[in-house]
Amino acid sequence: MDHFLYRDGRLMAEDVDVAEIAASVGTPFYLYSTATLLRHYQLFDEALSWGPHLVCYAMKAASNQAILKTLGDAGAGMDVVSGGEYARAKAAGVPGDRIVFSGVGKTEEEIRLALEGGIRQFNVESEPEMRVLSQVAESLGVLAPITIRVNPDVDAKTHAKIATGKSENKFGIPIAKARAVYAEAARLRGLKVIGIDVHIGSQLTQLEPFELAYQKVAELTEQLRADGHEISRLDLGGGLGIPYARSNEAPPLPTDYGALVQRTVGHLGCEIEIEPGRLIAGNAGILVSRVIYVKEGEGRKFLILDGAMNDLIRPAMYDAHHEIVPVVEAAAAAELSPYDIVGPVCESGDTFAKGRLMPPLSDGDLVAFRSAGAYGAVMASEYNTRPLVPEVMVNGDQFAVIRQRPTFDEIINRDTIPEWL
Repeated sequence: MDHFLYRDGRLMAEDVDVAEIAASVGTPFYLYSTATLLRHYQLFDEALSWGPHLVCYAMKAASNQAILKTLGDAGAGMDVVSGGEYARAKAAGVPGDRIVFSGVGKTEEEIRLALEGGIRQFNVESEPEMRVLSQVAESLGVLAPITIRVNPDVDAKTHAKIATGKSENKFGIPIAKARAVYAEAARLRGLKVIGIDVHIGSQLTQLEPFELAYQKVAELTEQLRADGHEISRLDLGGGLGIPYARSNEAPPLPTDYGALVQRTVGHLGCEIEIEPGRLIAGNAGILVSRVIYVKEGEGRKFLILDGAMNDLIRPAMYDAHHEIVPVVEAAAAAELSPYDIVGPVCESGDTFAKGRLMPPLSDGDLVAFRSAGAYGAVMASEYNTRPLVPEVMVNGDQFAVIRQRPTFDEIINRDTIPEWL
């Protein structure tokens, strides 16, 4: 569910008229709902209430500090994949003992930053990383708490670019090598092994791949305990999908996922961590854009928007579908026509939808891209020297700009012309 609903023919974000925000902020802009963010976090928290657990929000989905503080104040931990994300989480007030550091390419500088600032655990992805982590921890006179990410060779049945749990993917160590790698970890003096990590992909719409992976994790837990390792924590990753079109079959609910976790690994007595990102943030955000022109082409019509692929790259990168709706609700009797919906960037790939059925729209009308809260603003760029999209958050009947749109001068003045020019 989300809190972007029509009321008297106007699209509302909680209790704020989206068109009023557009008039104040200008378009395009991202808009997030506090109520939706909190509701989605609470669904996961409640789904795991049968045992000790921590829901660590995957910051890569949407990392504005207002979002992080909203979730952190509600009790969420954070899953970070870079030193920058770690610094963002700390700046938002999230304590180190609620921050998990994932990612395949942690540098010595990032490791040192997290060890000095406090960390719940590192999710180790390879033997070389494990050795470097131990060396840095020893140099600081501390123990680095780790889980080791195992690759269970499970097909997540998702887009190839966001699958992470098959043998050919770059993530984790093969589960067949796990016992040998854990044995080495136990010998490294800077490490403290506390658990197992697994993450098989993003935007999963079936529970079966999770079940297969978690069964393998349960078997590995028993084997590692028999080998003498203390396995007290299972980090089960994230990946539960959302419906990007209202007509799509709905993915499983967090309650179903929580029951699956209990059924497959609940008997092990481990603390459970999960790292949802998309399901918390995806439907909590929309991208609002304005029609610049309605163009008649050869055998087709185009809606040319002021939003572009640099603002929302998912359709160009993943062929992703986003529902696109008018901000002023169309009349029930309005006739729908097919449009190619495109942006102004000089790329044929700057296309959001082809042949999308839409009600009549005119120059200046506002449209909203639903389910744009995850992997939207965080993946935006300034291609074509287009300013980064501002971000706005609503809370009840209030709204605030949580990232300003930069001016052209601010963009240009970041460049430095060398003295020889």
